[in-house]
Amino acid sequence: MPGPRAPVEPRESGERRPLLERRPRGPRRWWRAAAAAVLLVEMLERAAFFGVAGNLVLYLNSADFHWAGEQASRAALVFLGASYLLAPVGGWLADVYLGRHRAIALSLLLYLAASGLLAATAFPDGRSSFCGEMLSLPLGPACPSPGCLRTSPAPYCAPILYAALLLLALAASSVRSNLTSFGADQVMDLGRHANRRFFNWFYWSINVGAVLSLLVLAFIQQNINFLLGYSIIVGCVGLAFFIFLFATPSFITKPPTGSQVSSMLKLALQNCCPRRWRRHSARDPPGAQLLPDQRSPQPGPSPQEDIANFQVLVKILPVLVTLVPYWMVYFQMQSTYVLQGLHLQIPNIFPDYPANRSAALRAQGGGYKIPEAWLLLANVVVLLILVPVKDHLLDPLLLRCKLLPSALQKMALGMFFGFTSVIVAGVLEMERLEYISHNQTVSQQIGQNTYYAAPLSIWWQTPQYLLIGISEIFASIPGLEFAYSEAPRSMQGAMMGIFFCLSGVGSLLGSSLVALLSLPGGWLHCPEDFGNINKCRMDLYFFLLAGIQAATALLYIGIAGRYERVAQGPASQSCPRRGSG
Repeated sequence: MPGPRAPVEPRESGERRPLLERRPRGPRRWWRAAAAAVLLVEMLERAAFFGVAGNLVLYLNSADFHWAGEQASRAALVFLGASYLLAPVGGWLADVYLGRHRAIALSLLLYLAASGLLAATAFPDGRSSFCGEMLSLPLGPACPSPGCLRTSPAPYCAPILYAALLLLALAASSVRSNLTSFGADQVMDLGRHANRRFFNWFYWSINVGAVLSLLVLAFIQQNINFLLGYSIIVGCVGLAFFIFLFATPSFITKPPTGSQVSSMLKLALQNCCPRRWRRHSARDPPGAQLLPDQRSPQPGPSPQEDIANFQVLVKILPVLVTLVPYWMVYFQMQSTYVLQGLHLQIPNIFPDYPANRSAALRAQGGGYKIPEAWLLLANVVVLLILVPVKDHLLDPLLLRCKLLPSALQKMALGMFFGFTSVIVAGVLEMERLEYISHNQTVSQQIGQNTYYAAPLSIWWQTPQYLLIGISEIFASIPGLEFAYSEAPRSMQGAMMGIFFCLSGVGSLLGSSLVALLSLPGGWLHCPEDFGNINKCRMDLYFFLLAGIQAATALLYIGIAGRYERVAQGPASQSCPRRGSG
């Protein structure tokens, strides 16, 4: 890596190094320790996050809570969506009040408390203390006659579980929005190459945390118990908090410098509602209308820069908004894909060796079940393998041939792979329901729960997970690249928050669609199943998602093409761009 730069480097107008920035004394000898601490904290936090998200449907669908399949899927989508939707909140608090270091520390404390609350619901005394007692209901079909209809019961312990999940989502989103840029601060003086290498390792630490979580925690939760699994999650968060505090003397920390959110909102109101803006301005005191140059000098962008930044935001937002249906598809892999997998035949691990099984497992008549969440490893592994291949082989080859697509073109390709993933899931669900319609089912024990599955191996889900992993390489990563490179430097943090927020909007829209289709007469309305989905038409839900993705992909192609034409016009020649990849 190149050696350290001088402490003061040229920056864009309106951007100043904070006067109260705290840097370790002496030469920058501790940057490796600081960067390594950030990467380790990220790995442990991601392991905890995937430990909750990976088997959340199974946890809520278990005999301890008896949530219906659509209720569990909806809760998983709400949790995933909120963990992205709330990203601007943590970033705004850090920018205006706390600073990134303090925001991360407080977020990890909240993470610890919320994960402890979730762990408390995993054992009987904790559930009875927080939720009261639950009337036990069977998981199988509970109607006395084929034609009877029953409404789904109210989900047990819903207020406590949703509170724990939303607090976890707030903490995770705050860590996500602040730890990335905080880690980049630690190597900012070492040059662009060091920055690029940090982000490569940062991305890998995320996936290593996911692999460890899915391999270890998912197995423990499904085959041993959720209490032990959630206790390990609490331990991961506690260790991450300790490492972060222990490494504090080696960190570069910056005080809060303010946020441009209020300026953007004022400009949006001024452009959208000029009459209301004039009435609002008339009520302001005379000094409030003075330009910053006419008041006491303050750091930050000038009004002209605010207007220029707002114009850039107006151009970028339509591109990012058309990615929302892709996120609706993407987050199915941790909700409805999991629910579908629970109703496919899951093989045992070491089924032919009774000596390897405990007495409880021998009483159940089977060995350890392969965790359904292990199918998510297909997504993670394809990222771990294909990202280096793409970076070191494919992209250089396409660049030499002058065929390297732009970030916008890669995002369109990612939408195509997401479309094919949900189509494959719909076809598999059609085949599964065909077996169910002929009463060809397999009763399988997963943990303490019995599921009536079709005699189709769960490995048939592998293609849809692989396809969604490939789509992430072409949609999510270039989407981040586009949002970061096209944004002005003073708005890069805000643009990252908007990007994550819109991905959360996609997850919540998917949850809303599940709720809508679960109403009486909907494709996912099957209250007589009480936890199973064998009377639902989830295949039609998958095909509906595919249709929404296809329609918005066509809209995206038009918007992206217009964006590139405008960017390549005379205005872009006078104002060189940062490059969109």
